[in-house]
Amino acid sequence: MAITVNTKVYNADAASSGNSIPYVGPASTLSVKDRIDLYRTFPKGNAVYSGNGRSRVKMTRTLPLTAAKTTSSDAIVDIHVSIPVGAAAADVDTLITDSAAALAQAWAKLLAKNLTITV
Repeated sequence: MAITVNTKVYNADAASSGNSIPYVGPASTLSVKDRIDLYRTFPKGNAVYSGNGRSRVKMTRTLPLTAAKTTSSDAIVDIHVSIPVGAAAADVDTLITDSAAALAQAWAKLLAKNLTITV
């Protein structure tokens, strides 16, 4: 299976386990990272709580640097999701849609680029 993000296509690489798989993008080489890693953890409930299903999306790209001590380094966006067992699908959809919209906002970009917290 392939994942398309905007216009970039990421292809599945060898899975390291049944609960994670890396996808490599078109810029990926031995020395340049362009990848998305997907992870999952099934719920572990107990006698009083059904548990949470957990997932993770980690995007890694090697970026060229200017005015730095090295010429390149990895930039990472790491998204963790924890959904309680029994949550309605529509509520999960709304949470994910709102989270994606929040990450695209100017205040989130300022936080990532300049470490500026907008109050």
